[in-house]
Amino acid sequence: MKRFAVILVIAGLLLVGYGGFEWYTAFKAQKDSLTDAKTMLHEAHAAEKLTPEKAKEEAGSFKPGQGEVVGVLHVPKLDADLPIVEGTDADDLEKGVGHYKGTAYPLQNDQIVLSGHRDTVFRNMGEVKVGDTFVVEMPYGTFTYKVENTKIVDKDDLTVIVPTAPDEVLTVTTCYPFSYVGDAPERFVWTAVPVDTEETEQP
Repeated sequence: MKRFAVILVIAGLLLVGYGGFEWYTAFKAQKDSLTDAKTMLHEAHAAEKLTPEKAKEEAGSFKPGQGEVVGVLHVPKLDADLPIVEGTDADDLEKGVGHYKGTAYPLQNDQIVLSGHRDTVFRNMGEVKVGDTFVVEMPYGTFTYKVENTKIVDKDDLTVIVPTAPDEVLTVTTCYPFSYVGDAPERFVWTAVPVDTEETEQP
């Protein structure tokens, strides 16, 4: 009986240790991605001050590669800066907020879809309500979106990913329930619209 108890204790310690290692690995990957994103944005913004016309031109040709760090998602409600990475594969989501491949980016006049893990980059996202904002910072400008509505859907429901052209819509998703342990059965979805689609800010 003692031997069995010892085995259980060792197994528990191994699980805790593995979980800690996984958390640290993800935390470091996100920190590195954020550093890369901010460096890229600083260099891009320092190079030249973009006019609205030039920004739209750069947005039209913006096509990053899989896994590439492309910008920063700022969540004012949480005072959080999160790196945005092209792609939503496991490796991409480990680095930060994933941009769903095939959807748009700011100024491309269609649906933008961003996804993240509720227990890493999107911790405390349940605090973001209708009326709050998301700010997407790209090499060609900074864009603010106001949350219009939220909803909960099944994890396999892809109807939230739908073309919205010519309107630009930002859709942000994460696993739900927020406190669920394991593979969550649902997704929480925020839908936000541009505060001013013509405004291109420079830091």
